[in-house]
Amino acid sequence: MNIITSDVIIPNQDLQIQGFLAQPDTTEILPAVIVIQEIFGVNDHIKDVTCRIAKECYIAIAPAIYQRQAPNFTSGYTPKGIEIGRKYKDNTKAEELLSDIQATINYLYQLPNVKKTGVGTIGFCFGGHVVYLGATLPDVKATASFYGAGIANWCPNENFATIERTKDIKGKINCFFGLKDASIPEDQVKYIERELQIANIPHQIFLYPDADHGFFCDARASYHQESAQDAWQKVLELFKEMI
Repeated sequence: MNIITSDVIIPNQDLQIQGFLAQPDTTEILPAVIVIQEIFGVNDHIKDVTCRIAKECYIAIAPAIYQRQAPNFTSGYTPKGIEIGRKYKDNTKAEELLSDIQATINYLYQLPNVKKTGVGTIGFCFGGHVVYLGATLPDVKATASFYGAGIANWCPNENFATIERTKDIKGKINCFFGLKDASIPEDQVKYIERELQIANIPHQIFLYPDADHGFFCDARASYHQESAQDAWQKVLELFKEMI
C-alpha cells in the first residue's frame, strides 16, 4: 500500500493548527483516525504511527496539540525534552484540546475520501489522556488510550478530574496500561475501569505485566516489543469494529 504524506493546516477559528496527514494512494472512501501526540510533539514516532495506521486503509492525521504555545515543537526522549514537554502539557486547557480535536474532525470531513460517519482516535502518554477527553465528542466512535497518566486525578485547567467525564463518552474506548508504569498506579487503573463499568461505556482494559510507561514507542528505552505488538493488533480490531 503506497502512502501519501503531507503537512497540513487545520483551521480552528483564528488558530491554524499544524498537522501531519497520511493516507493511502487511493480514491476509495475510507474511515479516519486522529493520532494524538505524547508530550514530545508530532515527532518522528508519532508520524510513524500515523503512517502505520494509513497503511491499514485509514486516513490518519496527527494535529499539533501544543500549537498555541509552541508551533513546530518536537523533542527527543531526553530529560530536557521531558521537562519542556511537561511544561507545555501543564499549560493546556481541556476545552481547547476538545476544540482542537473537533476542528480536526471537521477538517477530515471536508476531505473527499473520508467517511463522514465517525472517527477513531489513538493517543499516547499525555495523548492517552487527551483522547479519553476526546471520547466525549459525538463523532468519536472508537478510542485507543495508551498509558494516559492523570485521568483519575487531574484534568488540564479544570477543578475536577477527567474521569468525571466518563459518563459522557459516546463510543467504545480501549485503554492500555503497563503494570510497571509508576506514573499510573494500579489503583487508578481499577478506578478508571470501575467508572467505565458504572457508566455502562463499551470498553476493554488491557494490562501488560512486563510493560512500563511508553512501552509502545520503539524510540524509547521502555519499549516492550511483545506488549506493543499485542496492543497494536487490539487497536486494529477496535477500529475495524467501530469505524
